[in-house]
Amino acid sequence: MAEPVDHVAFLGLGTMGAAMAANLAAAGFAVHAWNRTRRPFDELGAAGVDIALTPAQAVATADVTVVCVSDTPDVEAVLFGPGGAAEALRPGSLVIDCSTISPSATRAFADRLAERSVAMVDAPVSGGSEGARKATLTIFVGGQAEAVERARPILAAMGRTITHVGPIGSGQAVKAVNQVILAGAYIGVAEGIVLAMKAGLDVEQVVGALSGGAAQSWVLANRSERMIANEYPLGFKVALHHKDLAIALELARDVGAQLPVTELAERLEVELMERGHADDDVSALARSIRGRSGLPD
Repeated sequence: MAEPVDHVAFLGLGTMGAAMAANLAAAGFAVHAWNRTRRPFDELGAAGVDIALTPAQAVATADVTVVCVSDTPDVEAVLFGPGGAAEALRPGSLVIDCSTISPSATRAFADRLAERSVAMVDAPVSGGSEGARKATLTIFVGGQAEAVERARPILAAMGRTITHVGPIGSGQAVKAVNQVILAGAYIGVAEGIVLAMKAGLDVEQVVGALSGGAAQSWVLANRSERMIANEYPLGFKVALHHKDLAIALELARDVGAQLPVTELAERLEVELMERGHADDDVSALARSIRGRSGLPD
């Protein structure tokens, strides 16, 4: 049976992290949070989250520390940089990394924390900003069984589907698979929408018809309207998805897998970022398909 956890440190309060920290506070945990900027502080303070000035200060009394930052170097800096969490993590405490980073770096970070008698699980999430707000995230967890069970009450306050997928680093590998599949789904839905438009069909009717068949997907249900309107409010940034695809392609090279659709998505996202669309929702991949087809993009 998992040990009770009362004090949680939360490091990284971006689009995802701020909502996740608020959900932990709402679930009754005492949350001490840190972020590089002050943007989310007032709102989270009203939600009962205490704000710390450094990662080390945030984790000083924590039983469990949750990390949710953008990339591998950010996790390393938050944990091991000046003022980082490792300076104050208590022996016997647990780190849950909800960032999406390199599987091999995850294993290296876990080894460094183990030298301080601190356990670690990797727990990258899927579900976008909507899932973070609603606490319906899907979470892929890697780590030793005892540590995963200890993390489970925290994860349950932030997500709905929690799967222990293997040893440390396995969660990151599964997240890479998730992002590869999503890349294909976004491109496939975008191409279908554009084809329907060019064929003069009622595109919304087409989406409704497809939703009852084999083409149904989360992307079709939740992002087709954006592609039709050619408007892409933030759900998950193109720049972050591109970073995730780079991790997936690195893993593919390591294991000898060929990912031609992922390579195409990565190139299209580079084009989008060069055109100033790095902060668009990743469904903006439709811009590339629209532009190539002579539609406004």
